[in-house]
Amino acid sequence: ETAPRTIFQRVLDILKKSSHAVELACRDPSQVEHLASSLQLITECFRCLRNACVECAANQNAIRNLDTIGVAVDLVLLFRELRVEPDSLLTAFRCGLQFLGNVASRNEDSQAIVWVHAFPELFMSCLNHPDKKIVAYCSMILFTSLNPERMKELEENLNIAINVIEAHQKQPESEWPFLIITDHFLKSPELVQAMYAKLSNQERVTLLDLMIAKLVGDEPLTKDDVPVFLRHTELIASSFVDQCRTVLKLTSEQHTEDEEALATIRLLDVLCEMTANTELLGYLQGFPGLLECVVDLLRLIHVAGKDTTNIFSTSGCIKAEGDISNMAEGFKSHLIRLIGNLCYKNKDNQDKVNELDGIPLILDSCNIDDSNPFLTQWVVYAVRNLTEDNSQNQDLIAKMEEQGLADTSLLKKMGFEVEKRGEKLILKSTRDNPPP
Repeated sequence: ETAPRTIFQRVLDILKKSSHAVELACRDPSQVEHLASSLQLITECFRCLRNACVECAANQNAIRNLDTIGVAVDLVLLFRELRVEPDSLLTAFRCGLQFLGNVASRNEDSQAIVWVHAFPELFMSCLNHPDKKIVAYCSMILFTSLNPERMKELEENLNIAINVIEAHQKQPESEWPFLIITDHFLKSPELVQAMYAKLSNQERVTLLDLMIAKLVGDEPLTKDDVPVFLRHTELIASSFVDQCRTVLKLTSEQHTEDEEALATIRLLDVLCEMTANTELLGYLQGFPGLLECVVDLLRLIHVAGKDTTNIFSTSGCIKAEGDISNMAEGFKSHLIRLIGNLCYKNKDNQDKVNELDGIPLILDSCNIDDSNPFLTQWVVYAVRNLTEDNSQNQDLIAKMEEQGLADTSLLKKMGFEVEKRGEKLILKSTRDNPPP
């Protein structure tokens, strides 16, 4: 903290001289064998600068004002071109990135200079590096430097954003790619929409998983988050409506691990969590075609699971000597959960499910199935939401029971009983409190 500016000038002079040796080696491979001492000097210079910047704005400013950041970025970019024994190079490479991260930490002026020099080349060349630490340190620099204005520049360089998704996919334990996505990307609906169109299906699943993590995290959505997630709901709902039938490919043995179908399944998972949020529910309850799509898909997979033995059949039919991986596990449960959410205190949607013959379908789905945990509970929940303050739907279920189309024991298990009052059949709850 008491270091004079001249110290950093001397370190920079050493760095520049050593950088010249690296430039020569890049142009003339025969010079590589003489590079060991220069790489060691570069490493020590970066370590010195990195450590001097830790929680010390005065040193950050002094080092930045000497234009050390530009020299460091140019040198790091040269490292990608250098063909040399990897250990000594990697150490210098990592220390250089650590310095850039530390000089920018909590210092807006330094962040601006790092961004000017590093974007986009440094991020494009380092986020997909085979060395995990280099990817992590580069992600740290990107996370530290990003702000709402720079996010717009990222929209024009979508490959960088996609590389961050890939980095999280390869290193889910690394905090920096995770934080970039949750704290920056998910706050920009424009970026998410533009990026989603270009992602592979595996990358879409990764992004959707992080969206779920944000929705179900310990911290509820803030007032600033809600308008952003309302924009996300449009992308998620429209994508699901467009792609929902891709899951039917899973009925074929050769498509039991279809990545497009898995991405569609994850869209459903996100919709379930979005409709569990009261701030987002109203918009999705009125989203054109969503409810019809969900009821239609439930009917298709229900019929497909009964007609032949496939991934949508009850688990007792598809398990043999060894347990098989079922990527559609819980899919039917989540469809019914979503129908229940969309009908929550919404008379129009309650009536629409009735018109689509969805109520008999939901009741017929209530079978014990290890592939669909809590299926019965979600059927109970959906039936409650379908019948709440809706005498027409109550009458329908009561008449189904009288005609033998709905099993009395099943209704009792779900917490309902049918009572005859004069000429009218009433569906009554036998439980004091509805399920959560």
